[in-house]
Amino acid sequence: MNIQHPRLKALIFVLLCAAPLIGAALVWSRGETVIPLAAYGVVSVVAFFLYWGDKRKAQTEGPRVRENILHAVELAGGWPGALIAQQVFRHKTRKVSYQVLFWVIVLLHQVFWLDQLFLGGTLLSVL
Repeated sequence: MNIQHPRLKALIFVLLCAAPLIGAALVWSRGETVIPLAAYGVVSVVAFFLYWGDKRKAQTEGPRVRENILHAVELAGGWPGALIAQQVFRHKTRKVSYQVLFWVIVLLHQVFWLDQLFLGGTLLSVL
C-alpha cells in the first residue's frame, strides 16, 4: 500500500466528509433518526470490501463486480469507503468514465447536505 500524497488526500477526505457527517449528526441530535449517520459507516465498509474483492478478481481474472453495483453502493452513502478503497487498492482511479460518475455522486451528497445545513432543505425541495 503506497498512497501518493497521503496528507493532501487525507485533508481532502476530511473536507469532503465534513458536511455529510455534520449534517447527519445534526439530524441525529434533533432526535430525528440515526440512519444517515449509521448508513455512511456501514455502507462505506461494504463499498471498501466490494472494491477489495473487485481488485482481487481483476488480478486473477475472475468474475468482476459490475460498475453499476459499485456506483449504487456509493450513492447509498458508501462513497467515503469507496474513496479510501480507490487509494488503498489503486483501483478504478484511472478509468475516466468511472471517476466522472463517482465524483458526480460525491457532489450530489455534498449538495444535499449543504442544502440541509445552510438552506434547510429548500434548494432540493424545489426540484
